[in-house]
Amino acid sequence: MDPTQQNLDAVSEDGVTDSPKRGPTLSTSTSSFEPLDPHDPNLSKLATTMFQKTADYLLGELTLTQADYKLLEAMNIATVSKCNDMTLMTQQIKKNMVDLQEKYESLRPVLEQINEIEASVMKLEKAAYKLDAYSKRLENKVKTLERK
Repeated sequence: MDPTQQNLDAVSEDGVTDSPKRGPTLSTSTSSFEPLDPHDPNLSKLATTMFQKTADYLLGELTLTQADYKLLEAMNIATVSKCNDMTLMTQQIKKNMVDLQEKYESLRPVLEQINEIEASVMKLEKAAYKLDAYSKRLENKVKTLERK
């Protein structure tokens, strides 16, 4: 059997045969097209399949990239919303802190008076304990004198 006949008989799994003039259709040359040679339908089918699969791959990559950008956009929108909420909350907390500080400043004289009164009460309590102790000693002395 001559090599040309072997090439015609060589059929791959997907039905693509080798080129009768050039051998296997998946050559390493940069161009398999020559203007005066008859058109090779197997090579055309392989090229079409390759370009279709390449297009499908690139479309998948672009779709994936687009989905990534949409996800990033959604995350950015959520982050901006959360930051705005936190800004409003912080402003409200600041306002409440200012109000509390003003109330504390307005109550400061009263609080100082309370502290002074507390100190005076503590002094009076100590004096009352001393007076109670002194009166008990006097009472004991009076009882001892009465017994005699």
